[in-house]
This record gives sequence, structure tokens and C-alpha cells, in this order.
Amino acid sequence: MTYDLVAALALFAFVSSITPGPNNLMLMASGANFGFRRTIPHMLGVALGFVFMVLLVGAGLVQVFDAYPVSYTVLKVGSVIYLLYLAWKIANAGAAKTGTDGDVGTPMTFLQAAAFQWVNPKAWAMALTAISAYTPDHTLWAILLVGVIFGAINLPSVGSWTVLGQQMARFLTSPRRLMAFNWTMAVLLVGSLYPVIWPH
Repeated sequence: MTYDLVAALALFAFVSSITPGPNNLMLMASGANFGFRRTIPHMLGVALGFVFMVLLVGAGLVQVFDAYPVSYTVLKVGSVIYLLYLAWKIANAGAAKTGTDGDVGTPMTFLQAAAFQWVNPKAWAMALTAISAYTPDHTLWAILLVGVIFGAINLPSVGSWTVLGQQMARFLTSPRRLMAFNWTMAVLLVGSLYPVIWPH
């Protein structure tokens, strides 16, 4: 992989990681509701889960989807349903709780965040683009390099959204403001499905 290709890949990784999407919107909501420290497992799950996804896509998983085109439709439907469920959870989340009243008031775990990448339409688009556009020879070295670059860039990028949410928590001191913020995040999360439901 040439230096120019690596530089282009790094730029793509930064832009795609820092721009709004399901991961970043949920991390901002988590930072506002639970703080930075409690959201760390969520951030690590996003970053490392996506790297694992890139490696599997590069190893040939994309060929399975090409062989069975209906799997794309199944993935799209499943992604939309799950993201709508997550939007509902965000909209109805209150301040962090310490009780045992289910998963309300509980940040996403590492494994939940890692598994979420497989139903995240933006993550799929990023992984498929990275492998198809930046590993022309599809060598193991090139695929690993894509994973390393995304891992190094993705974590601080998603972390910045968590910090943003944490800072916004200073203004979300009343239940009404927090509810308005959570509903706004839920609406934006649903809005992020627009390119999936109505692709251009």
C-alpha cells in the first residue's frame, strides 16, 4: 500500500468516524446521561468491534453477501428495526439509575456495542468502502493496516462525542431538559436511517 493510499485511507477513516451516525449519536447521549467513565466500555466496544468487523469483511465475508443478495435486504430490515428500538430506549431514558429496574439507566456494555456494529448501516458502509477502495490487492497486510488505522482514529473520534455529551450534561440538570435532549437524540438517530430506507 502506497503512502498516498495510506494518507487517503486515514482521511477517510477520520471523516467517516467523526461525522454523525448511530454510534456517535448514541455515545453523545450516553455521555450526557451517564458520564465519560461509565461510557468507556461503550466506546471501546465501538472502536474494537468495528476493527474486528473490518478484518472479517476483508477476510472474505463480503463475498458471502455477494453470493446471497437477499442477505443485504435481511440486514437492512434488521438494522432498521434494531435502530428504532434503540431510539425508543434513548427517548425514554432517564437520569442514570442505580436500581435494578431493567436496563433503563444503564449504559451500553462493551459486547453490546461491539455486536451493534453488525446492524449499524454506517459501519457496514465504512467497512465495505475501506476494503474495496483501499485494499486493491486484498493482501493480509493491507487488510490489517486498514484495521490498525481505523482503530487508531476511531477511538478518539467516538470519544470526542462522548465528551461532548458529558459537557452538555451541565445544561441538562432538569428532568425536562434531559427528556428534550434524549428525544432529540432519538429523532436524530431515526433520521440517520434515511439513506438506508431511501437510498439515492
